[in-house]
Amino acid sequence: MPAPVMTVEELSQFLDAEFPQIHAGGRAYFVESVAPGEAVVRLKATDSHLRPGGTVSGPSMMALADLAAYVAILAHIGPVALAVTTNLNINFLRKPEPGDLLCTCRILKLGKRLAVVECGIAGEGEEGFVAHATATYSVPPRS
Repeated sequence: MPAPVMTVEELSQFLDAEFPQIHAGGRAYFVESVAPGEAVVRLKATDSHLRPGGTVSGPSMMALADLAAYVAILAHIGPVALAVTTNLNINFLRKPEPGDLLCTCRILKLGKRLAVVECGIAGEGEEGFVAHATATYSVPPRS
């Protein structure tokens, strides 16, 4: 996999400008790192991300996986706002504890029109995933 074409700072600035709604209610998502073929995004889970029982909610983890997949793809194709999710599948493996979650996404295929990404979500400092997701994105034609 080739090296990323966007840095953490460039990705963060792009998201702030083109996708500000992810910060509605306060900043919770942070691009942690990018590397060849992957990206890591952090969710600083607050009370608004918890469900009854004190665990991070499924919709919060799905949003994290979707955003991290978007970041991984953009890191490698550049700032293409109209790359869109065409499929997202997630398996919830175990109950996450309250606190930060890290989503590591690996690009499995980066084609001309489609990108396929695999994501693992884990609690910070914890062994094993709390959720596993795959996502497919439609990528607009690149010039």
